[in-house]
Amino acid sequence: MNAAAKPSLTLAENAADSFIRSELAVLGLRWIGEVSWNEPNASLMQKSLSRHESRLSATGALVVDTGTHTGRSPKDKYIVADGQSEASIWWDNNQRMERAQFNLLKSDMLTHARMKDLFVQDLEACPGVESLTIRLVTETAWASLFMRHLLKPTETAAGSFAPQFHIINIPLFKANPTRHGTRSETVIAVDFATRMVLIAGTSYAGEMKKAVFTLLNYLLPEQDILPMHCSANMGEAGDTAIFFGLSGTGKTTLSMDPERALIGDDEHGWSDAGIFNFENGCYAKAINLDATLEPAIHAAALAFGSVLENVVMDITTGTVNFSDGSKTENTRAAYPLHIIGNAKPERIAKAPKVLVMLTADAFGVLPPVARLSTDEAIEMFLLGYTSKLAGTERGVKEPEATFSACFGAPFLPRKPTEYAALLRKKIVANNTKCYLLNTGWTGGAYGVGTRMKLADTRAMLKAILGGEIEKSATRNDRNFGFAVPIELDGVKAGVLDPRQSWNDTAAYDVAAAALVERFKTAKAKAM
Repeated sequence: MNAAAKPSLTLAENAADSFIRSELAVLGLRWIGEVSWNEPNASLMQKSLSRHESRLSATGALVVDTGTHTGRSPKDKYIVADGQSEASIWWDNNQRMERAQFNLLKSDMLTHARMKDLFVQDLEACPGVESLTIRLVTETAWASLFMRHLLKPTETAAGSFAPQFHIINIPLFKANPTRHGTRSETVIAVDFATRMVLIAGTSYAGEMKKAVFTLLNYLLPEQDILPMHCSANMGEAGDTAIFFGLSGTGKTTLSMDPERALIGDDEHGWSDAGIFNFENGCYAKAINLDATLEPAIHAAALAFGSVLENVVMDITTGTVNFSDGSKTENTRAAYPLHIIGNAKPERIAKAPKVLVMLTADAFGVLPPVARLSTDEAIEMFLLGYTSKLAGTERGVKEPEATFSACFGAPFLPRKPTEYAALLRKKIVANNTKCYLLNTGWTGGAYGVGTRMKLADTRAMLKAILGGEIEKSATRNDRNFGFAVPIELDGVKAGVLDPRQSWNDTAAYDVAAAALVERFKTAKAKAM
């Protein structure tokens, strides 16, 4: 239906509808159905429900099922090779797509979208700092709502918004490996030359979020800004802390400190002026979310309009069950940052006084906390050691040891050494103190030991943020050489020494030797 056939529209609405259709036609999107453009949250919720894309929980959160894709598909992500990006892309980490394949994929996706209703949002990443304007086109209302939570919706009039990148997300289109040169029916293709991202064959909303992160990881280093996969918060005195880590290591949980202002839970930039949040919202893991242990996140996840991905809900009562991982361990909650009561509205802060590198060691070998020299911090940054946790990527059923450069290799278009050089420069210039915090297993490896108690981790973090750890006597870790505190208030000494936490110390020594060898192998590749 075209704008002229909608007598209920006002003259201004008809003009806006005609404008956005002309904008989409430039992309190749013609003969499309109804177009939703910058529709607000409540309207998107209503459409999502009426289109049977989602269900409404008892608290007003929108519950969606992403089907077979309940996590990211990093093996299905591609970057278009061309003269502009050829020399700067880390090709050992990124899959190449030829321009002809990208163009064919785009053409077929746009053909698929003919006569279908589309949802368009004009959005902004890094609002007010290093603004990146993005026009999102997708075929589901709930995906449009999701990205309104994660990025800043614009309130510009028709014609005044200039998108720097387009993201076209058509989940129901399936790529053809023979025709498009893909590995499977799922594809995430980034083209820096035409400034476009194509997403198909997956409804997992995290692909859109991380596509934007990939763009910023490519663009910002050229401006001497370090993009970081980290959360951040700030104390009353203006002291900032950042927390590097892969999904599931505690970035969101540990940054949600009621005594500190939240800057953001996942993605930030570090410029000469300080740090800033890329996003306008949070995308928190929801499995086993507990109102007592994580009250702010729990309340935000259940808030009216929040989007719950793959969370199990009783369809009769509308009650959600965060402890049910039968669909996936990677259940998620997306909500705007302002729902968190202590969130810093400006989303900016001074350069960090404290840098914490989070890891979840599945072998139970690494110390739970340690002080790091600048050299050790850079090495840990380049290695990005942790355990890949269940559900974050397709096919991962239990924790696996992994080394992910810069704590985010799947999102890095450039070589890790570029980011590491920027990090070293920022640490030295700001005299930032660096630490390792292991939120993984103690008393044995996964399956024998137990996950580190959140109370113990928070006590160790309190010692870091308050400076107590700098006053503590230390020992050198026997395997990695880190300076490990001998005692900290609120933490049992046996917890601080992982070897003592094992019943079988000989088994610990075997596990430690194996992990040291893994580190050596990873270091040889990274350095």
